[in-house]
Amino acid sequence: VQLVESGGGLVQPGGSLRLSCAGSGLTLSNNVMSWYRQAPGKEREFVAFISSGGGVTNYAGSVKGRFIISRDNAKNTVYLQMNSLEVEDTAVYYCVTANLKYWGQGTQVTVSS
Repeated sequence: VQLVESGGGLVQPGGSLRLSCAGSGLTLSNNVMSWYRQAPGKEREFVAFISSGGGVTNYAGSVKGRFIISRDNAKNTVYLQMNSLEVEDTAVYYCVTANLKYWGQGTQVTVSS
């Protein structure tokens, strides 16, 4: 079982990135999926989740209104669209099953001018 994130990188404040999480050996449509992040020197924190069908989402207060979680079950992929990025969003972002059993390797997002 693997969750593979992609799409991270360096972006200026106010910019956008879209992260992808592809499942291998795991049918993501059977799972509520989440994104977490960990900034340097800080604890890992919840960012967003999406129900298995995609109809229910929830966000951390710090990203609400700026980030959008979505999924394409036909592609076995979950996305995190990140808009209006701030320096404080700099972190390694992880795709996770909601029961925290399976984690991706993480993708680095750096917001800097």
